Amino acid sequence: MIINKPTVVFDIETTGLDIIKDKIIDISLIKISPNGSKSEKNYRVNPQVEISKESSNIHGIYFDDVKDLKPFKNYAKEIFNFIKGCDLAGFNILKFDLPLLIEEFLRCDIELSLDNIKIIDALRIYHLMEKRNLSAAYKFYCNKTLENAHNSYADTSATLEIIDKQVQIYNGQDVIDNKGNILGKITDNIDSIGSIISNNIVDISGRIIKNSENKEIFNFGKYKNQIVSDVFKSNPEYYHWIMKSNFPQHSKKKFTEIKLREN
Repeated sequence: MIINKPTVVFDIETTGLDIIKDKIIDISLIKISPNGSKSEKNYRVNPQVEISKESSNIHGIYFDDVKDLKPFKNYAKEIFNFIKGCDLAGFNILKFDLPLLIEEFLRCDIELSLDNIKIIDALRIYHLMEKRNLSAAYKFYCNKTLENAHNSYADTSATLEIIDKQVQIYNGQDVIDNKGNILGKITDNIDSIGSIISNNIVDISGRIIKNSENKEIFNFGKYKNQIVSDVFKSNPEYYHWIMKSNFPQHSKKKFTEIKLREN
C-alpha cells in the first residue's frame, strides 16, 4: 500500500451511540508516514458522564475503570496536533467515529478542518465492493448466478433457496446484534429466524421498537430511545403532531394503540 501523505487510522470507544450526547472513553491512533514508519497513541479518559450498560457490554469498559482518569480536554490539543493535516482512516468513521471526535474537539474550542483531507472508511469500501443485494446473496449462499434478476418469480425462487441455505449454514448458531445482545438461535425450524428478526419490531417501518425491558420506545427523533407512553403523558401534543405528520398509517395505528392503552 503506497502512502503519499501521513495517514492516521483511528478507532474510538464511547459511552453510547449518540454522536451529539455521548463521549469518548478510549481512542487509539496509528499514524503511517510515506516512508512506512508508524507512530501510535492511545488515550483512555474520564467521559464525565455515565457509560451505558449496552456500551460497556461491548467494549468492557465501565465507569469505575475511568472515573479517576483525566478528561478528554486534557489530551485534546495533543490528539489534534497528532492528526492535523493527515488523511484519516477507520472502520465506520464517516457515520460515527469522525463526527463524534469532531464534537469532542468543538467542546474544547478546537476545530478540525477536513479541507484537503481524504477519508478512508473501510466499512464504506466493504459495502461498495461486496454488494448486499439479492444477486450477491444468491452467489454467496448458493454459488449460483441469478438469471432474470428483478423478475418477480426468479427473485422469489432465489430467495427461497437462500433462506434454505442460511438455515443449513447457521443452524445452531447464536445471532448477536452490534450491541453484543444475543437475539436468539438459528435452528432448522424457520420460526427461529422470524422470531429473531421481528422480536423487537412494533411497527413495520421501525419507528417504534421494544427495549430490553420489552417496553415500546421511539426509534427516531428527539425522543429516540425514550418510552413512548411516558412521552405521551409528559407531552401529549407530540402524539397529535405524529398524527398530523407524514408517518405510515401502520405507525400511526400503533402509536394510537399505545396511547389508548395507557389512558
